[in-house]
Amino acid sequence: MPDTVTSQITDAVTQSNVKVLGEAPAMALGSLYEATSQALANAAHNATTSQQQTTVTAQAATTQGVATLYSIDTAATAQATAEILQSAPPPVPSAQTSPEK
Repeated sequence: MPDTVTSQITDAVTQSNVKVLGEAPAMALGSLYEATSQALANAAHNATTSQQQTTVTAQAATTQGVATLYSIDTAATAQATAEILQSAPPPVPSAQTSPEK
């Protein structure tokens, strides 16, 4: 087995190493862009989901508020009607003649 390495093999290995070192910054930047875009996509998805849940909650609160308003109005009307029906009728005005001028 020879102890020396030919110049062709040395050149091939050197070129391979230079190629890897030359591509490393581009690969690192590509990985950074990919990770950043994934993080931004997750943030946008989370914001959309949060907005949808907020809309559902607001809709439920509005529905409950309207139902409460309707029920309070109905109860108040029923109470007033019951009080009116239970009271005595107003007195009938007597037939008085108005003084002539």
